Amino acid sequence: MKKQLLIAGSCILLGTLGASGQVTLQLQHLLTENLVNPLGINVTTPRFSWQLSGSRRNVQQSAWEIKVTTGKTAVWNSGKINSAQSVQVPYAGNPLQPATKYSWQVRVWDTAGHVTPWSAPASFQTALATAADWKAQWITPGFTEDADTRPAILYRKTFSLPKKIRTATAYITAHGLYEAQINGQRVGDAYLTPGWTSYNKRLQYQVYDVTPLLVAGANAIGVSVGNGWYRGSLAWNGNKNSWGSDAALLVQIAITFTDGSTQNLITDGAWKSSTGAIRYDEIYHGETVDTREEKAGWANAACNEAGWSAVQTGDYSKEVLIPTYNEPVRKHETFKPVKVLTTPNGKTVLDFGQNLVGWVMVKAKGNSGDSIVIKHAEVLDKNGNFYTENLRAAKATATYILDGKEERTLEPHFSWFGFRYIQVEGYPGEINPDNFTAVALYSDMQPTGSFTCSQPLLNQLQHNIQWGQRGNFLDVPTDCPQRDERLGWTGDAQAFSRTASFNFGVNNFFAKWLHDVAADQKADGSVPHVIPNVLGPNAGGSTGWADVCTILPWNMYLAYGDKRILEDQYSSMKAWVGYMQAQSKNNLWQTGFHFGDWLFYRPFDDNDGKAAVTDKYLIAQCFYAHSTQLLINAAKQLGRTEDVTTYGELLQKIKAAFVNEYLTPNGRLVSGTQTAYVLALNFDMLPEALRAQAAARLVENIKDYRNHLTTGFLGTPYLCHVLSRFGYTDIAYSLLLQESYPSWLYPVKMGATTIWERWDGQKPDSTFQTPGMNSFNHYAYGAIGDWMYRIIAGLDTYEDGPGYKHIKIHPHPGGGLTNATATLQTYYGTASSGWTVNGNDLTLDIEIPANTTADIYLPASSEGTITESGMVLSAQKDIKVAGSDDQYIVVKTGSGKYHFVITRAH
Repeated sequence: MKKQLLIAGSCILLGTLGASGQVTLQLQHLLTENLVNPLGINVTTPRFSWQLSGSRRNVQQSAWEIKVTTGKTAVWNSGKINSAQSVQVPYAGNPLQPATKYSWQVRVWDTAGHVTPWSAPASFQTALATAADWKAQWITPGFTEDADTRPAILYRKTFSLPKKIRTATAYITAHGLYEAQINGQRVGDAYLTPGWTSYNKRLQYQVYDVTPLLVAGANAIGVSVGNGWYRGSLAWNGNKNSWGSDAALLVQIAITFTDGSTQNLITDGAWKSSTGAIRYDEIYHGETVDTREEKAGWANAACNEAGWSAVQTGDYSKEVLIPTYNEPVRKHETFKPVKVLTTPNGKTVLDFGQNLVGWVMVKAKGNSGDSIVIKHAEVLDKNGNFYTENLRAAKATATYILDGKEERTLEPHFSWFGFRYIQVEGYPGEINPDNFTAVALYSDMQPTGSFTCSQPLLNQLQHNIQWGQRGNFLDVPTDCPQRDERLGWTGDAQAFSRTASFNFGVNNFFAKWLHDVAADQKADGSVPHVIPNVLGPNAGGSTGWADVCTILPWNMYLAYGDKRILEDQYSSMKAWVGYMQAQSKNNLWQTGFHFGDWLFYRPFDDNDGKAAVTDKYLIAQCFYAHSTQLLINAAKQLGRTEDVTTYGELLQKIKAAFVNEYLTPNGRLVSGTQTAYVLALNFDMLPEALRAQAAARLVENIKDYRNHLTTGFLGTPYLCHVLSRFGYTDIAYSLLLQESYPSWLYPVKMGATTIWERWDGQKPDSTFQTPGMNSFNHYAYGAIGDWMYRIIAGLDTYEDGPGYKHIKIHPHPGGGLTNATATLQTYYGTASSGWTVNGNDLTLDIEIPANTTADIYLPASSEGTITESGMVLSAQKDIKVAGSDDQYIVVKTGSGKYHFVITRAH
């Protein structure tokens, strides 16, 4: 059998050739710790993943072999391992050395006995192992800072390299945000580094390959440090310096020359410090750049250091330093203005057509001292004027002062904005839209999921869901990106997490943030409202918010099959359940502060006395049960049988207490709201015999509100799922497709390009909700996406094969839609489920990736009405009919593309 190397897009495919010359087995997309060729991983047993594909159906892996090397030295050869595992396979060789680059390759066998060639090499580099590996010293400026404006600090060092360089690796972090240059060239393409963590417990550093930036002879490194989250304004009441008031820097560059000798460049007392063009930077308020103050060539070896100050060395902890293993913030999509407006009050405004998060790059030339002021807003008011009242105290302003020299492109460094519109003041000359470019910044999560259907408003809703995630997944999952908040609210994150895992690869993003959840969790198990916690020690313990520590790990396990996230977070999960247990009396939790069903619809105009206010302690009891169930689930996966028994007994007591307190003998809940019934049904709080009537009461409530929802942050994510579970998918469709307020499509009809914080952020008369809390980019209500993907299109994963190892395809045509398709890039490859109504025929086009299996639910009353690729099911050897289930014929398949046609009665 011949071997052939194929190039497909950016992926190297290694495969075997059959007798016909057709590739039958291929390997692609090698990952280490879910990343492509990562630098600076800190795990002792990294996990390897790869994708297998083939030209035939039912491609299954039967065995694998991995080899790991460093240089020409073999480190581990697994030998042939009989296993179908191809995702997160753990390294099992000799201990890995710190700060070392490794390469690895894999080959696999399929169930037919075919073996691939060795894959193209992938690589990973280990991080520094301990604090002792840091030879660098923390440095701070050697001058007294301006306590009010606090310009960004510049640090620099010239150094000489006597020989030709083989490799150079830089390790950099700061107290604040930093940008580094070597010989005038930017180090890396990450922004807002070192990211946001609970700095007193976990401070990330970044690892860069800087080999191409260095030369033999004279070199220089320059690093600018801004305030950032570390010491800038956060939250409210003038809160600054949450972790310290210094702007310290730590740099270590390990250089290896071609002759094998080494040299380290480190921060120490020999560095210099000054200030430059960035005169002011705050996350909420913006940035002021005075190009007249720029120090020419300040990151080059030839820079004149006259006027630069010596630095001081600082005794700051290195024990909290951790490498960055999640994706950094990077630049992404760019936008040009779609309109240049003169508002009724005479202001010049540019409309970029999309509410986004990032900043505007401005090209300008003018006289020395000319000042360009750019303000940012999400919306215009009903009169068409620039509206910033909902930003509260955030000034959200970028100011650029020109030096009168050549034309230049200006942009912020240590601040960002949530905006669709900018107001421009002081621009020299006529406004030319070509001179303004908005660029989106967000964590470099890989896009993974898409959803399209025949209803344009739903397609726009999906667009808004994805852009809400882009704008708020900026190193932490923030609630909003524009006002004086931008905090990692736990309730928003848990509500949206399953939707988030479909649209983008958030495994590492959430794993990093969950470590901070555990780090900030109090000793009694209470979880703060925001992570990192900047609201104080008593701001925590609210139901539906603190439950992030159980809900999020389990959702990530389902989405990615990543058992390590359960292992890492298990003690945190257990501590939170322990907290609720300690707060309860007779297994009933009725104490403490709770946000409740946040921002639910308030029907003040009801004439029958109904209201959507749900008892907060009823909600608390539901989430108490839910978190306990998720802890049991995790314990089962981790083999903690004793905990399974202990918490199983507790769960029964929690549910019994709920029934005694909140359910009448006839099955009515004491809170008759949609959220009350949704949570009680979704978390199985009711005796099974009373569930159907409770679902009917829920539907009755919805109809009473003329097919409108009344749920808030805690009820909304589960509303349509509960309806579908109990046979009311038609009602779920009616809610989803409702266009009047309150509904998901109402903001779409009002021109939204992201998800709103409130159902009526902008009212039908174009006035706004209270400016004190009215974000137009707030992703929580985008959780409906999960129902669209898993129920409308029907693309889901089973718990016995999480991460889409065992795929469930269960579409629900309806709502007047004529087609819908969901496609997901899983760790195994592309999974897709799409259906189309064509007269009396319903077609389903399904794609199942290699090394997985699927159960496909075909909406048909009998097997005889179904064909696949033009053949009756009984003639298809690749498809096994498993039976029927509630108007569906269930078939089992392996990998491949399938085209089903179902002929339905007139």
